[in-house]
Amino acid sequence: MLDLPLPSADDIGLPPAIGPLLSHYLPGLIAFRRDIHKHPELSYEEYRTTDRIVTALEAVGLNPVRFSATGCYVDVGRGPVMVGLRADIDALPIQENTGLPYASVNDGVMHACGHDIHTTIMVGVAQVLADLHRSSPFAGTVRVVFQPAEEKLPGGALTIIDQNVLDGVPRMFALHCEPKVDVGHVGTRIGAITSASDTVRIELSGRGGHTSRPHLTEDLVYAMSQIAVNVPAVLSRRIDVRSGVAVVWGQFHAGVAPNAIPVSGFMAGTMRCLDAEAWHQAGGLLDEVVEQVAAPYGVTVDLEHIRGVPPVVNGETETTLLEIAARAELGEDSVMLVEQSMGGEDFAWFLQHVPGAMMRLGTRAPGGPAYDLHQSDYAPQEEAISCGVQVMASTALRAIRLRVRELHDTADSALVE
Repeated sequence: MLDLPLPSADDIGLPPAIGPLLSHYLPGLIAFRRDIHKHPELSYEEYRTTDRIVTALEAVGLNPVRFSATGCYVDVGRGPVMVGLRADIDALPIQENTGLPYASVNDGVMHACGHDIHTTIMVGVAQVLADLHRSSPFAGTVRVVFQPAEEKLPGGALTIIDQNVLDGVPRMFALHCEPKVDVGHVGTRIGAITSASDTVRIELSGRGGHTSRPHLTEDLVYAMSQIAVNVPAVLSRRIDVRSGVAVVWGQFHAGVAPNAIPVSGFMAGTMRCLDAEAWHQAGGLLDEVVEQVAAPYGVTVDLEHIRGVPPVVNGETETTLLEIAARAELGEDSVMLVEQSMGGEDFAWFLQHVPGAMMRLGTRAPGGPAYDLHQSDYAPQEEAISCGVQVMASTALRAIRLRVRELHDTADSALVE
């Protein structure tokens, strides 16, 4: 943190409109987004993506700092680090099916969650704020973080927090593409906006045999079916239903013949919770419930319960800053209340250390199809990039203004005491 004099709170006016400052950079940002969309990289493999981010930041005179493997951060401005912004940069193991001219050339890898949009927006924020600071210095530093491996539980956020990226950062902000919201609008809510998410993997083994004599076997497929149905049911009776605990299976593999009971099987899914306390409670119960449900069938159960992320819990002050910035940049009707998502998001780890907020950025063409995240045809509207840069840059400047006032209030209180 730099030892610089703190300006008077009265010297910091409202931030300028970001839209006019962005027009110069927008064509380059669109080209940047298409390039990283065409060359997606999986978690902890984002080497080319990191290089492209660094090059784009250095081109406007910034000095990005690389993390130990992939990803980087950059400080914009000069003064105490007063606000942090975060983008995630990794892609998913999905084969793209959009038909776009800049579709992925990496077989089986795609930006199907909008992280290419997130990354591009934060590059744009850094460029615009660097330009603004040169012409009209602002009273602080904006730390823009490009985080690897959001898609790999428990999340790359933990690895960069361990590299002290939060030192001196009192607030963090992020955004996420929302395919159910129209471009030009953002979704917010105070409190939990995502859910806790774990991965559950179960390998079962037992004495196989002929389907005509199941009593001489450990009927492994039947045991798997009971686990699939009854584990979610039991948890729903052991944990407060208002916490929204949901166990949903996505993989189920066993057997090769219709008349043979197999000797091994595999099933996997996710456990999600709306409430952090219930997440901890369910985590302690899951192993016990799986074992109890499987026990009558004599099978051997090898359970791997991968603890994931807690919910992202938006602070009231930080959510208000996002909403004020969105209305100033996009219009009074641009902000809408969104429901809590059952999806997991490792931005939650940042908010275990500092207050902050995440907003949902509309990416749907008005009247157009409602794509879904993590699907091979997800094609967000590129107009969302401009909206995202405007709101996040304006939020950062407003957070700086608020932080200066907070520090003055703290100093005044100390004098009174």
